[in-house]
Amino acid sequence: MRKAIALLAAVFICQFLFAQKKENGTIYIDHPAMKTVADFEKASMAGDSAKLAGILTDDFKAYNGTTTSLSAPGSNKEDYIGTILHYSRDLDDFSIEPIPGSYPDAIDYKKDNKDGETVIQNWIMLKGMHKTTGVKLDAAAFRIYYVTKDGKIKRIVYYSNGGVIDEIFASAANRTNGKIYNHHENINTIRKAMYALEKGNIEKSMSYYSDNATFFDINGGWDKPMSKAEEKTFLQKFLADFEIKSIDMVGYPDYLEYEMNEGREVLSWWKFNLVRKKDKKAIVMPIHLSNSFDEKGNIISEIGYYSEAVLTK
Repeated sequence: MRKAIALLAAVFICQFLFAQKKENGTIYIDHPAMKTVADFEKASMAGDSAKLAGILTDDFKAYNGTTTSLSAPGSNKEDYIGTILHYSRDLDDFSIEPIPGSYPDAIDYKKDNKDGETVIQNWIMLKGMHKTTGVKLDAAAFRIYYVTKDGKIKRIVYYSNGGVIDEIFASAANRTNGKIYNHHENINTIRKAMYALEKGNIEKSMSYYSDNATFFDINGGWDKPMSKAEEKTFLQKFLADFEIKSIDMVGYPDYLEYEMNEGREVLSWWKFNLVRKKDKKAIVMPIHLSNSFDEKGNIISEIGYYSEAVLTK
């Protein structure tokens, strides 16, 4: 009896859930309105203002979907065409491409659609290189097009990466981004860490790094950072294979204290004078280090640039 009741309850729940669904139109993978959108995007790439004007209705409006103002008036036809033309005029190799794996949807809504408009949802990549600043545009965007029955675009709601555009504007003029020091406490820290390594004292050298510091080796790939423990193991193996005769500073380190993102970076250049233990060969290995610091003066990241081939010749 209990099983029968449970089965009836399950059937009732399923019927209840299905009863909550109500269609509000149809989604198409192929639709005549898609050609209108494709023509608009081709005209955008070509910078064809006459073609763009012919595709948009006279009362056209464009809205930024990320605006913080619900009462934003949007852009009219003339202003939006002017904005679109900047892409083809100011970018080399400008293109509009589908986001890999995506395709547009055409939706004919039933409710609140007395004029029979079709909504096209399109996921795209805007690509190109800004001719003046060299800023690369490789940004995802999402656009919603409202297409009339006679094949014209009445409205566009767009969502895009404004950070790239901000970078283009910021790059149009010279600006500073903090200070460069040739003497600083953080520079002293790098020197102390390097000279402790010169003496073979790995523990002391590593004491200047935070416990969660990450280490990147240009020979190992950017996607494979080492932890502090892994770096210690690497250095132990290095000292087992090579004798450090000296580590000489080349030029002088620079400490960069950035305004943007409050970055703190020491750039330094060194010559490792080594003897390979297995054959007693003397080796000079140039290396460039880029070390990031936290606000307490601990090293939190290190990138080492050197040729691994120098060690194996």
